[in-house]
Amino acid sequence: MAELTILAEGLRFPEGPVAMPDGSVLVVEVAAGRITRVAPDRSKTVVAEPGDGPNGMALGPDGKLYVCNNGGCFTWHDHDGMLVPGAHDPGRYRGGRIERIDLNSGTVEVLYTECAGHRLLAPNDIVFDAEGGFWFTDHGLVHDRSKSRSAIYYAATDGSSIAEVVFPLDSPNGIALSPDGTRLYTAETFTGRVWFWDLAAPGQIVPAPGILGHGGTVLRGLGGERAFTGLDSMAVDGDGWVCVATLIAGGITAVSPDHEQVEFHSTGDPMTTNICFGGADLGTAFVTLSGSGRLAAMPWPRPGLEPAFAPASR
Repeated sequence: MAELTILAEGLRFPEGPVAMPDGSVLVVEVAAGRITRVAPDRSKTVVAEPGDGPNGMALGPDGKLYVCNNGGCFTWHDHDGMLVPGAHDPGRYRGGRIERIDLNSGTVEVLYTECAGHRLLAPNDIVFDAEGGFWFTDHGLVHDRSKSRSAIYYAATDGSSIAEVVFPLDSPNGIALSPDGTRLYTAETFTGRVWFWDLAAPGQIVPAPGILGHGGTVLRGLGGERAFTGLDSMAVDGDGWVCVATLIAGGITAVSPDHEQVEFHSTGDPMTTNICFGGADLGTAFVTLSGSGRLAAMPWPRPGLEPAFAPASR
């Protein structure tokens, strides 16, 4: 079990942590439709209420928060005190979208709801590159007897340009870039695979040779003693290790960039969903324990990686 410090409790399925320079951490509460700030004294303040299902988020070059909103696609179930998302809920679903939020006013703007005539279904996670564009995953919709094929997109912050770059994927969730920005990673929830693509330019992949339509290469398939795992969001640390929130097993799986080494940091929550880095020298991992509604911190064995557009100096 990792050395955990619990920073907040009573959150409604927290995800998408963003570490701020004042020691606070922003999280979404997916099941409550809001963005919450957890202060160093462990108090909680609502920053914005976009509604439906805010999911992954990241700070952009303008200092605003860019949020993947899944549109309220899930049903919610209590399993022995653990909150768990279930199949698509057409009764409350209002359509996936990308939103921009002003942290000072809480104002929410909708940037994208579709790409080339195709509706965004359930945007999930987001990462900015150094040029100021952002990649995001669309997890798709999971019905009782079927699920969507979905994609990875690249978009501009001003709402002027969005492109479907990788298709089709099986419920892509986490997304991240290598420290030098030349490789894109994603994690598929249900297959338990981490894929990567080398990048030719902002928003452009170099497809790997082979018969796969999306041109990706498997970094790692997570199985073995944790064969019944699923994957959620991810971050890359400063040494290039791909750190993936691992469902059911309950923890963070870290894979070396050459895929030869694997670590597992147990948290005890089967709905461990997200990780980001912050604190002194980026040596702290902030992890969302979503099933139990908690935000936790733990020391990380390597320095973390600063986001492309981090808040003012730490």
